[in-house]
Amino acid sequence: MSKSRPRVEDPSPRQATVFCGIDVSAATLSVAVQADPEWKLEQRQLANSAAGHRSLMAWLRKRKGLVRVTLEATGVYGMDVALALEEAEGFAVEVLNPKKARDFARSLGRSKTDKTDAAALAEYSRRMKFVAWKRPSREVLELRALGRHITTLTEEHTRLSNRLHAARASRTAPRCVREDLKRSMAGIQKRLVRLRREARGRIEKQAGLRRKWLRLLAMPGIGETSAVQILAELASLDENMTVRQWVAHSGLDPVHETSGTSVHKPSHISRQGNRYLRKALFMPALTAARFDPHLQGFYMQLLDRHKTKLQALTAVARKILHAIYGIFKTDTPYDGAKLFPALAVSITKNPQPTPTY
Repeated sequence: MSKSRPRVEDPSPRQATVFCGIDVSAATLSVAVQADPEWKLEQRQLANSAAGHRSLMAWLRKRKGLVRVTLEATGVYGMDVALALEEAEGFAVEVLNPKKARDFARSLGRSKTDKTDAAALAEYSRRMKFVAWKRPSREVLELRALGRHITTLTEEHTRLSNRLHAARASRTAPRCVREDLKRSMAGIQKRLVRLRREARGRIEKQAGLRRKWLRLLAMPGIGETSAVQILAELASLDENMTVRQWVAHSGLDPVHETSGTSVHKPSHISRQGNRYLRKALFMPALTAARFDPHLQGFYMQLLDRHKTKLQALTAVARKILHAIYGIFKTDTPYDGAKLFPALAVSITKNPQPTPTY
């Protein structure tokens, strides 16, 4: 693997003279640039490909200065362009949480298109404090790709299972359809077994990952499959992120809309973040809310406060993410009493009945 250039940690406005925003999609990069001294906005659309990335860097280098680039965290579509810019000389890269980018664009009062999103990101790059993106290691990126492929295959297996259930209940579905669905499910199951074994092997080779993997497995509700998916997403995050940033990254951060006495909309989560991490936390939340006394007590308290079951499970998932942050930072086992100190005493005196769903 080629050596990357020295990292630009915090270029100030005096150092950076060119500010670029990139709105990333699967096929294209919508690019907006503001450059000193006139700050005139220039825009261009390029292909989201290796050739397009080279054209982007050549176009930006014409301005003869340090280029600060801001783009949203859009998963695989934005990863390659971020890596290309991070490796090249003369570029400083910042990767924003989509919610932060959306809130900034909304503050500018602009309509939402690819061009206006790119222009808003360029404006953010010029006006806001710069936080350099820290490139994950190749091993971590490969584990994340593996974890996401496992998630995709698992979802496909679930869809086929639902179709098989419907075919069995139908009078018109012939036997050959049911048998074909069974064969497809069996094939996916074999692939999942092989891929999970591959993921475990990669985790075992990295001491840091293995230590976190074992901590996850010791938590209530987290089995091997969930541990692979959660670790694959969290391992690529900047170690200096706070727990609030983790929550925002996952899209589990609550959104409240109130204004005076006339506006009071129900609270909901932003969903402006990593859907893979959010999905990976759901099954552990479902299991922990039934079998872990501390998370179960928290879940029942929320139901007593007239939260819906889905809202309560979402809050449990958020608490599990808080717990994971704590055990990773301190390298200590999960302890529900530390997560819910106020609940610990009442749980001992009044154990909760197992909730139903």
